[in-house]
Amino acid sequence: MNYTINIGGRLMDFSEPKVMGILNATPDSFYSASRGLDESSILQNLERLIIDGADIIDVGACSTRPGSSAPDSKEEIRRLRLCLGLLRKHFPHTVVSVDTYRSEVAKMSVEEYGVQIINDISGGTMDSKMFSTVSKMEIPYVLSHIQGTPSTMQSKTHYTNLIQDILYYFSERVQYLRDLGQKDIIIDPGFGFGKTTEQNYELLSRLDELQIFELPILAGISRKSMIFKILGCSPEESLNGTTSLNMICLMKGSNILRVHDVKACKEVIRLYTEFSVYDKNFEYNKRISRYEKC
Repeated sequence: MNYTINIGGRLMDFSEPKVMGILNATPDSFYSASRGLDESSILQNLERLIIDGADIIDVGACSTRPGSSAPDSKEEIRRLRLCLGLLRKHFPHTVVSVDTYRSEVAKMSVEEYGVQIINDISGGTMDSKMFSTVSKMEIPYVLSHIQGTPSTMQSKTHYTNLIQDILYYFSERVQYLRDLGQKDIIIDPGFGFGKTTEQNYELLSRLDELQIFELPILAGISRKSMIFKILGCSPEESLNGTTSLNMICLMKGSNILRVHDVKACKEVIRLYTEFSVYDKNFEYNKRISRYEKC
């Protein structure tokens, strides 16, 4: 199914998967090469993402790595204003997402800088005003699955049934958003957010079951511990593993890949697209598999 979302009056369609490039205005994000706190390093990272072909730039000013402690909202806003100001000055036509779980930060980003997407890792669980805020602003919202908070989620990994619990979570929260009038919703299963390594791989193997909601799916596995723990390496050494799992995400129906390495991801998408054209049974088998599991 070909999904679309409204980006400032223009439709972004997912007939071909999109790449969301990560820009971190933080001192402590888990992958050091993505960090930037001063104008020079932010511009350098931003230019690399744009040149490599990112369809969306996802700006985060509050690290959500496991065990992280968050800055207050004033500091998050200060960091974001620097990033978003540079983005709008140098790349005014770029589609920009802001990675935040705070409604006041989301509101500022949209009203002051015309941000087009809000990416909330908490799925509205950490700020009760988030759902009403994004629905009033009428912009696309990334609804993520999480258990706990970034500081506690490593100990919040108990599920009655992993996939059923996640499906129930999304069905309940998607309906809540719909009742508020929210039109454009993207779902993110939240790899690493309140899930063990084993649970992450179970989720990846059944990612296509999320297509039951008939909404775009975002997958963010870039350089995460589910890769480097298995390979016995560091985030800095996890590009090859990321590339491998990104292909699986595409095969399982992901429409957006959130990554640190845009060029490598664009190459994965190009090869995936070429494969799907020549494998005449591929799309048919994906549809049959999805309906068998419903």
